[in-house]
Amino acid sequence: MLVPGYVLLLSIIHSCLGVDLTYNIQEGKSPGTFIGDISADTHLLDNIPLRDHNLITFTLLQQNATSSSQLFRVSKQKGRLYTAQILDAESICKRKMECFKMVDVAVRKAKSFMRIVNIKVIIEDVNDNEPEFPEEQIDIQFSEGVSKGLRKSIPNAIDRDVGALNSKITYELKRSNNEPFSLSVRSIPFGTPELSISVEEKLDREIKDSYMIQVIAKDGGIPQKQSILDVHITVTDLNDNPPVFTLDIYNVSIKNKDYGDISIVVVSATDLDAGENGHITYHFSPQTSKDVRTHFELDEVTGDIYLRHKLPSNQNTMYKLFVTAIDGGDSPLSGLAVVLVNVINTQNRAPNIFVNFVSESTGNTAAISEDIEVGSFIAYVKVIDYDIGQNGEVNCDLQHEKYKLESLGKKKYKIIVKNPVDRETEDHHDISIVCQDKGSPPLHSESRFSIKVMDANDVRPQFSKETFKFSIRENQRSNYPVGFINATDPDLGFGGKLTYSLVTTNTQQFLPFQISENGQITTVISLDHEFQDIYKFRVLVKDNGIPSLNNSVSVIVEVRDENDNAPYFTFPSVNPYTMDIVYYPHRTKNITVLKAADSDSQENAFLKYDLIAGNDKQLFTINQYTGLLSFTRVVNQQDAGPYDLEFMVKDSGTPVLSATTTMFLKLTVSNKTTEMLNAVNILPDDKIQLYLVIVIVLVSVTVSVPITAVVSISIIRYNDHGRTADREDVNPNYKSADEQRHVGCSRQSTHSQSSGGSVTVKTDSEKVSRTLPARPDRGEHSVEKISHGCKSSSLGAKAKTTSDDVYEVSENVGAGW
Repeated sequence: MLVPGYVLLLSIIHSCLGVDLTYNIQEGKSPGTFIGDISADTHLLDNIPLRDHNLITFTLLQQNATSSSQLFRVSKQKGRLYTAQILDAESICKRKMECFKMVDVAVRKAKSFMRIVNIKVIIEDVNDNEPEFPEEQIDIQFSEGVSKGLRKSIPNAIDRDVGALNSKITYELKRSNNEPFSLSVRSIPFGTPELSISVEEKLDREIKDSYMIQVIAKDGGIPQKQSILDVHITVTDLNDNPPVFTLDIYNVSIKNKDYGDISIVVVSATDLDAGENGHITYHFSPQTSKDVRTHFELDEVTGDIYLRHKLPSNQNTMYKLFVTAIDGGDSPLSGLAVVLVNVINTQNRAPNIFVNFVSESTGNTAAISEDIEVGSFIAYVKVIDYDIGQNGEVNCDLQHEKYKLESLGKKKYKIIVKNPVDRETEDHHDISIVCQDKGSPPLHSESRFSIKVMDANDVRPQFSKETFKFSIRENQRSNYPVGFINATDPDLGFGGKLTYSLVTTNTQQFLPFQISENGQITTVISLDHEFQDIYKFRVLVKDNGIPSLNNSVSVIVEVRDENDNAPYFTFPSVNPYTMDIVYYPHRTKNITVLKAADSDSQENAFLKYDLIAGNDKQLFTINQYTGLLSFTRVVNQQDAGPYDLEFMVKDSGTPVLSATTTMFLKLTVSNKTTEMLNAVNILPDDKIQLYLVIVIVLVSVTVSVPITAVVSISIIRYNDHGRTADREDVNPNYKSADEQRHVGCSRQSTHSQSSGGSVTVKTDSEKVSRTLPARPDRGEHSVEKISHGCKSSSLGAKAKTTSDDVYEVSENVGAGW
């Protein structure tokens, strides 16, 4: 009976394949067996009113006499499917993997057609047939000389069932006394398998000449069915017995002096065949090397082996002999045995060490790169000791901080890098391997070799100093040598070849130097100390290795001064210069301060002053270091008058350079006893104008109102002019006019419209007078100041009355007061 759930599943599957219903029924059922309810399984009546159910009819479509309509029938009103006869799967399906028939049922409502129901009826096979062999017994033959694995075919069985399991046949071999045969089954796609009997062991007719075995065929049905094929095997006679040695391997130990007529070993073989087939002779097999044959001799009849001569002690301690035994049959058969001869040496020998380098080597020296990684494999070591026992057991050792020995097994080692290597530190390593056996006494061998460390560009250039300082005199020719930059690189080849270049951080700065390929710095142009006295830059050095490495260093070049600039007077600023002086007795001897400058530096700018002409009365003297001009003694009326004084200033360089100037002094001697001419305080240049203003203000207080007005106007004009010329005219060290009154050097002024100048110093409490030019051909000049480093001049005089201190200055400049 069909299970409803299973029927529903099959209905869904077969509906996708054009099948409406699928039913299963076993073969062999009697006619009229119920198969399935078409009406209920297709739910045809679900959508038809109950009153119309009797109008529905089912009809089996007729095709031909052999069609499914002859095997099945359907009830017209109920729509139930039945068998029409006994179903036989084997006759219906003819060995198909699945046995089924398609049944088409027409459904009508009254006289109108509704649909056709396609039904697949699967006829389930019943295991009602057993496998059958074509014959119950067969005979086959094997020669006793056949080799193992030889096969002979036998017929296979056939099962007429159509079910997958019922028709599947398996075979097995039934042996009663462990017969030397096996059954081979070779599957063929889409065909029946091939059966054969194989020889599993060598057949010997002299022992047994026939065998009886059975081949059983079984199907996979339930219950399982089987059939038996009897196989009779006959063994035919042949020269099938080869000689057989009593031992496969003969092991013998001898001393290397056991040679001569005494046999060291006897090999023996037997043959079960009779007559010539059982007659045996002995020979060395071609597998035995010619070298071994030179040491040993074999008797072909008896199988005795002799040692021909004493064996060398430095050769292998074991020899392998291959001996063949051959019978005398027409088709001779043979057997093979191995003879191992262990030679016991009478002396103990030291091990032999063999070193094979992985890298490039020359003789006993290997080369590695200094950038080789730790753990790299550089050499293979093999040790050979022909001794036996403890005499042949060896231990090896390598003592080196850069390399170590690692075992690869018995008497095999590898040398690897233990620590990083550095060619610049050490470019050559000597290595020694010592191997010692365990004999008594122990013997050892030593192998020495060298490792050359090849260069890699791993060190950047190094300078010998952190800063290079050079000194050069100015005014030297171009290409004049300044000095060498010393850099080294211990790398070899291109890695140690250096290239120099100059580097400046200021791209706008012109660097008057160049550097050669060997690091020599030379000038590009002549240098001028006064233009620039020191140069600072860097030198870059790089090697030519790959990758290139570089370094840089600071360089300082000092341009030394040469005495190439003559000094010049900054006061007097014109040559000749005119000055009027009123001398009051018992007062200071100081007159004025001459000033000069020199563009050079150090000793080349150290100046000395000298009065070289016009001092016939020895009335004047000048301080050679400060330039202070003063009287040498008390001045009297006889000293009054004009003086043409010529002064010289010279530097301390080599050669000495100098300059001269002329000063016209008109000396007036006053009979008044009041001290008016006081010491001229040598003040800093930037204080003169301030004190000059103070003097003029004090004078203006003591004179009349008109004079005060004139002086005030002059002060204002002069102060404006002074501030324009120099914004730094106040001395922070100044205390008070009573403590310090100075008239110092002023900045060098431009020439006035006149060509000369005069200054008059005198005492008068009632007036301030302007002295006219003493010489019409010389213009008068103002007393001005100059800052540090430029041309400068100074002039000061102090006049004092009983009531107050007054500086009385009379000037005639181009613009006037």
